[in-house]
Amino acid sequence: MNLYDLMMKRRSVRIFKDRKIPESVIEQLLDVANQAPSGGNIQPLSIILVRSHEGRKKLAELSGGQPWVATAPLTMIFCLDFYRIKKWAELCQTDFRGEGALNHFLIAYADLMVAAQNVVILAESLGLGSVYIGSIQHEIDETRAFFEIPEYVLPMMLLCIGYPQSIPQSVPKLKKEVIVHDEKYHRPNEEEIRRAFDEKYGPVDRNLEKYLERAFLEALEADKLETSKYVERVKKEMKRLDIQNSAQFLFKVRYPTKVMVRLNHRIRQSFKKAGFDIF
Repeated sequence: MNLYDLMMKRRSVRIFKDRKIPESVIEQLLDVANQAPSGGNIQPLSIILVRSHEGRKKLAELSGGQPWVATAPLTMIFCLDFYRIKKWAELCQTDFRGEGALNHFLIAYADLMVAAQNVVILAESLGLGSVYIGSIQHEIDETRAFFEIPEYVLPMMLLCIGYPQSIPQSVPKLKKEVIVHDEKYHRPNEEEIRRAFDEKYGPVDRNLEKYLERAFLEALEADKLETSKYVERVKKEMKRLDIQNSAQFLFKVRYPTKVMVRLNHRIRQSFKKAGFDIF
């Protein structure tokens, strides 16, 4: 399979075989993470490898109980790391204050995700599957405490990796033409926006499980792992809120707007406790 086909067919995997990943393979994954592009080649990144039962169980707890975090044989914690750079600058009798510079933070976060995606693509080519877990950002303090992460270091993303037990067949995406602009930004009108998302998600079916296959595959995957009838809880919440379309589903059920905004305070406080002062 060529690289284009591999990337087009790649899907997030949440159900893994009970099979260890060879050390030689893990080393290759780390090699490509280390070789990823980095702004100024500063490399403000650290990766914590979590393979122990205790560590994976804790990460699952910190990620809101997502069962695949506990069952994946390997999870990488991608950390934005200014601790190492600050110490190096100090040793060289100069000053680095990336923890107070939004520009440094944004570039470092981009570096982190580029490195993670390098791992994702190589893993796919080696017969592995993976899934990103961003909800670890809600529990930065406890993650730092459990994994002994020092000041000026932020755990920003998890990547769960393993050999797939099952792979989702398709995931709806916007049409390419919706996201591509020629020379200048094309401001879409209301009808274009509505049509783009209707074509992506389709209607909210009376058969909610069929709809969830398109809009919330994680719920169905959680049920396959026998985690307390997750789909039924989602369906009840959809009925309670009288969900009529995909935007309502996304911003009332999956990512409730008020909850997401309230998390700002928590995340800002976690950043400050880690020594960051950028917001």
